Amino acid sequence: MLGWLEEKFETTEESAHAGRADQTMAAWAGSATDPYYKFLDNCWLGNYSCCVSAPMTENRRSAASDLKRHTGFWLRFVSNHVSHAFARKVAASAVTVAEWVILREMYGHDEVSPSAIATQTGLTRGTVSKLIDRLLAKKLVTREDRTDDRRFQRVALTAEGKRLVPKLAALADRNDLEFFSVLTEQEREALTAALKRLVTANKLTKVPVD
Repeated sequence: MLGWLEEKFETTEESAHAGRADQTMAAWAGSATDPYYKFLDNCWLGNYSCCVSAPMTENRRSAASDLKRHTGFWLRFVSNHVSHAFARKVAASAVTVAEWVILREMYGHDEVSPSAIATQTGLTRGTVSKLIDRLLAKKLVTREDRTDDRRFQRVALTAEGKRLVPKLAALADRNDLEFFSVLTEQEREALTAALKRLVTANKLTKVPVD
């Protein structure tokens, strides 16, 4: 490495005597993109430790992958728009997406326990309990304690809740159509199959409610 520096300085001295100052600077320090430019600059500042390893190249400095090369970026891009559009639709019926998930899980059952809903949705029992409280306040479900064990409860849809679920399901169908009608039926089936495969492979259980 010291031999290389001596050679550079010799070249510099010869160029200066020839009156070629611009060539002197090029030979001594290189261009702004030359990795040896910072090397020499550091040496003159007294940072001799820079001689231990070669300067980092531009390729090594920009090793971070591009944001839009990630499959997850495009999944989130589409998912966020689909979810937000559906949330706006169901909000017109004074319910949230999370409440819709609970209502749909209860639909078709005379009664069901909160623990069963938690198991089916992957939500915690506490989360399910809070959502049921909200649905109770909106008179969309009823809740009763079991006479033989007050620790267990039974919840059921009210008449209004039963009428509302098909309407919300129609909104979900319409939302899907708005976003995915550009795909052929075969493409939609392939997309759904691929997503289900990812769910299974990654052992995902919690139903998205946000």
